[in-house]
Amino acid sequence: MSPSSASPSVPEIKAACGGVSEAAHAFRRDIHSHPELSFQEFRTTDRIVARLEAAGLSPVRLKGTGVCVDIGSGPVAVALRGDIDALPVQEETGLEFASVTEGRAHACGHDIHTSVMMGAALALAAVDAKSPLPARVRIIFQPAEERIPGGAKQVVEQGLLDDVPAVLACHCDPRIDVGQVGTRIGAITSAADTIRITLSGRGGHTSRPQLTEDLVQALSFLAANVPSVLARRIDARSGVSVVWGQIAAGSAPNQIPSRGTLAGTMRCLDVEAWEAAGDLLDMVVRQLATPFSVDVELDHIRGVPPVINSERETLLIEEAARAQLGSQAVVLTPQSMGGEDFAWMTQKVSGAMFRLGTRTPGGETYDLHRGDYTPDERALDVGIEVMTAAALRAVAHSSAGA
Repeated sequence: MSPSSASPSVPEIKAACGGVSEAAHAFRRDIHSHPELSFQEFRTTDRIVARLEAAGLSPVRLKGTGVCVDIGSGPVAVALRGDIDALPVQEETGLEFASVTEGRAHACGHDIHTSVMMGAALALAAVDAKSPLPARVRIIFQPAEERIPGGAKQVVEQGLLDDVPAVLACHCDPRIDVGQVGTRIGAITSAADTIRITLSGRGGHTSRPQLTEDLVQALSFLAANVPSVLARRIDARSGVSVVWGQIAAGSAPNQIPSRGTLAGTMRCLDVEAWEAAGDLLDMVVRQLATPFSVDVELDHIRGVPPVINSERETLLIEEAARAQLGSQAVVLTPQSMGGEDFAWMTQKVSGAMFRLGTRTPGGETYDLHRGDYTPDERALDVGIEVMTAAALRAVAHSSAGA
């Protein structure tokens, strides 16, 4: 899978990406300071449109929020996707460009993802101005990745991938050193659903539990046993994991409440287990609750399937990264138990996501969704270069009829 001789050389790609680095960093700091939640990314959308138009491009606003822009001419060779929303998390980084909005932060690195795509758009536009691209690169600035089932599903429904043969994305990874990217063929993320169990029944005094349906005991029993029973009913290789994040019932130590809730997530490593687990979960919950004679309401919100990386697009990313960054730049990444709505795109077309290293070598390993998550800003330049190089290789393959 070598690019055609007409494609830009490694030094030319480095020069184009280097030429947009300052603008991309300034753009990242601006949107980092003004984080917006899912489907509320109005300022971010305006900033993306304005910056692309200033570069002579013709961006199109998506329904609500989000942006799409094509660079080049002819058929679409590849789409690049970056998510633009932030989290309801208080920022604790102390950065000079920290969030100015209380209780909101780019604690998952979406500001990096968005700015990688902005940098790639500007670099590709510069390449296209010197030597017109024979195929188009579509860059999608997608809203609402943090919402279930996610803004990617709406992007697919709006038809943005209907004429696209492949799609690429990246995600910040604070476990990988800056300057490296993590790749994996096959599933790179997991399916992720939200579960909420509501129990109701007769409450009463704790001195006479036999006259009640003891909801606190029932909730505790479900919390302890649903994960283990479900794990015994599904192939262990599918990695089904139920973890609770909320349990709520009662208002006094001597009162048995009449209503209580238990909420958490269910994650699966493969699509088949994800599809089968829904009916099984309902049966397990109701069977375990039966001895308590409580009324059971199960709200199982289907989230996202795993992101499945195709071999072709994964190799495209790896070749681009090694060419631009060196032979040691690519590392194998384990499958994450996290969910990613990019999965809706890879269900529609062939695609791949890579992990963008954001850890300063020898520095602290942060976790995502933490208020103090501080990616090494040099990762932005790495992401721009890999994405630009991968896109140009896809264009070269397309024009060569590969």
